[in-house]
Amino acid sequence: MAQENDVVLIYLEDEPLTFARIEEILPDHKKNWFHVKLLMLQLPLQAVTWILKDLYIDGGEFTMNGQRMRLERVVCPEIPGEASGDDAPGDEELLEEETETDEAPDTSETPETEESDGGAQVISFMDRKKS
Repeated sequence: MAQENDVVLIYLEDEPLTFARIEEILPDHKKNWFHVKLLMLQLPLQAVTWILKDLYIDGGEFTMNGQRMRLERVVCPEIPGEASGDDAPGDEELLEEETETDEAPDTSETPETEESDGGAQVISFMDRKKS
């Protein structure tokens, strides 16, 4: 079942409608029904509360005002080349890496502007701030 803080895609008549984040899931007085507070991720932001069965929260189809609807939990896709959870460095390793790279880079030999291969000019924001 989708849980609080999960992002879901809301479908209306088998067409994606909008994204929402589940803010809260509270039990209803009827067995297997829940009050699901959703933050609609659109402008303007709007919070709504739907009363849904646990099956509907899990992605089962239901109707609202005679229209078919369903929720689909959104899972962030893995990016190729990134470390998975088992191979990822621990917090201590990350802190060590950050402290090693906290030193400011040596910019004494870096020119103020550089030409790239395409002829575009790269301008340092730090140099613009000085003037």
